[in-house]
Amino acid sequence: MATQWWVRPRFDGGCDYVRLRLSGAKPADPSDSIEWIEGSHLPPQMPLLKRRLWVSAELAQHRQQQLQACGFEPSKPVF
Repeated sequence: MATQWWVRPRFDGGCDYVRLRLSGAKPADPSDSIEWIEGSHLPPQMPLLKRRLWVSAELAQHRQQQLQACGFEPSKPVF
């Protein structure tokens, strides 16, 4: 995984998103941390960054399961 997007549409035409990006130099190294960015986007406005943190690969996998339970789906990049 280099970059993954998870998106949940909202009733107002916008979306909530989570972007996961491997922050290490070696993509195959499981000990690298993953940048976890949460935000929202309502075109044509600029995206709103709500939270940014770094998590372990194991925790990111667990949180992805939570995202699916909350209605997020894998997606193409939002912007």
